Amino acid sequence: MTYTNVNGARFHYRLDGAADAPVVVLSNSLGTNFGMWDPQIPKLAQRFRVLRYDSRGHGQSDVTPGPYTIETLGRDVVGLLDALQIPTSNYCGLSVGGLIGQWLGINAAKRFKSLTLCNTAARIGTIDGWNTRITAINEGGIAPIANGVVSRWFTEDFAKRAPSQTEAAHQMLLHTPPEGYVATCAAIRDEDLREAISRVSLPTLVISGTHDAATTPADGRFVAKRIPGAQFLELNAAHLSNIEAAEPFTTALLKFLEHQEAR
Repeated sequence: MTYTNVNGARFHYRLDGAADAPVVVLSNSLGTNFGMWDPQIPKLAQRFRVLRYDSRGHGQSDVTPGPYTIETLGRDVVGLLDALQIPTSNYCGLSVGGLIGQWLGINAAKRFKSLTLCNTAARIGTIDGWNTRITAINEGGIAPIANGVVSRWFTEDFAKRAPSQTEAAHQMLLHTPPEGYVATCAAIRDEDLREAISRVSLPTLVISGTHDAATTPADGRFVAKRIPGAQFLELNAAHLSNIEAAEPFTTALLKFLEHQEAR
């Protein structure tokens, strides 16, 4: 277990790959931990130094009092890079990780070479929808909502074909601290970057899932159109496309990252 203190919290992180390789940061989805990126590590770590971390309130990182903001979660990434003495890196985030990536592209662009924004939107969900989820978890915990959430993470076909991967994701959700989950829900609820993302100037790849009802391909295309020069890719998957469409996801990510490093 590897930990470091950043912005008043202890963060759980892991580094894979050669110490002198270019760095890529992977930022997880709401209700998961950095284990969600396991499918990408074997190939990514051959070419990159891969930094994964449990976001604030998730996994084995500290649960600090909420509500959180996307700014707080973005500053956690910068603080982690500072603590590990990484001056610049590539960034890849999924869902709320993608929202954090947009914030970083707007507010901390000098620290990054590129952004990959996966299964995300500049405005995720509705205020009422997030408030309803927050209330449900405050009253009953995560378990009563878990099946519904996981059913949106993967298509029904994938859940049947890959029950062990589906159950592993289910367990990540069930073991997420409710206080951290709710505090992050509030961060997502309160952020709207639809206007500001036009200020992102970093090379950007946007990845969406055809069957993603939470952050739709239309949401992804909006982000890609607003960011000058951004690329867009749609995969045959639901919300956790890096797991459901692991091979094409990893291939596309590697191709994009290697192009940035070759520039």
